[in-house]
Amino acid sequence: MTDILALIPARGGSKGIPRKNIRSFAGYPLIAWSIAAAKQSELVTRVIVSTDDEEIAKVAREWGAEAPFLRPAEFAQDNTTDLPVFEHALKWLEDVEGYRPDIIIQLRPTSPIRPKNMLDDAIRILQNHKDADCVRGVVVAGQNPFKMWRFNGEDKPLNPLLEVDGIKEPYNAPRQILPPVYWQTGHIDVIRIETISQKKSLTGDVIYPLVIDSKYTVDIDTLSDWAKYEALIYSGLEVVSPGKDRKQMPEIIKLIICDFDGVVTDNSVITDQDGKESVLASRSDSMHIKTLKEKGIEMMILSSEPNNVVQARAKKMGVESIHG
Repeated sequence: MTDILALIPARGGSKGIPRKNIRSFAGYPLIAWSIAAAKQSELVTRVIVSTDDEEIAKVAREWGAEAPFLRPAEFAQDNTTDLPVFEHALKWLEDVEGYRPDIIIQLRPTSPIRPKNMLDDAIRILQNHKDADCVRGVVVAGQNPFKMWRFNGEDKPLNPLLEVDGIKEPYNAPRQILPPVYWQTGHIDVIRIETISQKKSLTGDVIYPLVIDSKYTVDIDTLSDWAKYEALIYSGLEVVSPGKDRKQMPEIIKLIICDFDGVVTDNSVITDQDGKESVLASRSDSMHIKTLKEKGIEMMILSSEPNNVVQARAKKMGVESIHG
């Protein structure tokens, strides 16, 4: 039997969205979506989360993954690349357990929306092509790089980014005659173990594609991304989910209830020298709430915070609030 390890890298020091790997995404911790994709595969034999964070490790175990080690801090920095993370995990598993998989899969938590059977499809592509070092998920590119330019400064000429054999001035050519191009996504990399151990690479030289429908293209980096892609989940898109089949959004919505922190605010707080706290809110919220009301949808803020700022902000936006 082929030993196939799914490795999910999830460090604790996220800057854009604090604690994002265990933050609730459409009802489940973000990391649970990648764990579910691996657990529901017919071919994956083991699922491990590589993290430097005890809480993330605990949540990972609760959702069925292993977290047999904590990643050293030197491999959990903002500028840490993927390769040393995978080399560390493989070395630890071989040194401590004598375990060495045949294939290793990278599943990034920030691309949680995956079509069903994606993992097994990608694994089979690698198995069916003996020359393959890696299989990488790709989607049709939104922009064509043959029409892109190298920028050398405002007072210097542009240089074309790429040339095309047989096509003069591809940047002036019709899109239809240019080579088709694809964009790599964060959904999946299926890697032969020798690619890492011998070629010191996560892809190697021979990379086969797993073409993914572009509607699954997701890379969560900001809170705006978070809300947008949660809505995609609730739209009824067929995905691998940590829970049972999800219900679609109701056709008629009359009331939306939300928290204050992290919804009406960006979850930040400003503290002055006397210890007084204030929060940041967006003026555009009032416009969005007006749009909801025009569609017959009311909104309510429900918060455990005793701070009067909840009531004051709710009054300003014209919505009901219960707090304290």
